[in-house]
Amino acid sequence: MNRKIALITGASRGLGKNAALHLVAQGVDIIGTYNSRADEAQALVAEIESLGGRAAMLQLDVGKSEQFAAFATELATVLRDRFDREHFDFLINNAGIGLHVNFVDTTVEQFDLLVNIHLKGPFFLTQTLLPLLNDGGRIINISSGLARFSLPGYGAYAAMKGAMEVLTRYQAKELGARNISVNILAPGAIETDFGGGAVRDNTEVNKMVAGNTALGRAGRPDDIGAAIALLVAPGSQWINGQRIEASGGMFL
Repeated sequence: MNRKIALITGASRGLGKNAALHLVAQGVDIIGTYNSRADEAQALVAEIESLGGRAAMLQLDVGKSEQFAAFATELATVLRDRFDREHFDFLINNAGIGLHVNFVDTTVEQFDLLVNIHLKGPFFLTQTLLPLLNDGGRIINISSGLARFSLPGYGAYAAMKGAMEVLTRYQAKELGARNISVNILAPGAIETDFGGGAVRDNTEVNKMVAGNTALGRAGRPDDIGAAIALLVAPGSQWINGQRIEASGGMFL
């Protein structure tokens, strides 16, 4: 029986890497994308192979949708040559950047950058890759707790995530005919290098997050990698069109 294959954008570091390792432990092979750090990407391939899985990493800037057709062609080749497959099973739209800037100071260039990476990118990448996604597959989009609660400086970023939450419902509705489930996972504040690593490295920020979280601590990468693995695990397909927050109960 063929192992499932997950395509994870932004898989070479942070939450994408953690999700990849959780999925490998679940018996899923990985095709990941990276933007600029080929060394980190290949290190992840080696780590996955040491765990008994199979992996490939492809370069992709999700903010440049004009590259997606060529990427789909490259992906089809990798599926055939590396995995002896024509389709993959799970698409996890994880790649992203953090931007902290107040509403009144946000520039058109900053706004467009966020649109291209966090909204236009996953919109058209998913559309482009649908012919390669198995019927009965899963799509996981990524939102943020900031789409539910409001902290100054994240208005533009959170607006993109709010749009992705709406898009997720429409994707679930329209792709149901192919038995494809679509959900969106919204992490809370996580101890990674995302957004300059403030939650991980700034003691006061970490303390503030912990003090406003029901479980009494900031999130860790394993919390999110495990949640992503749960959403593509056998038995979870009836969860569809949902926003699922993994924040430990932040700002309840």
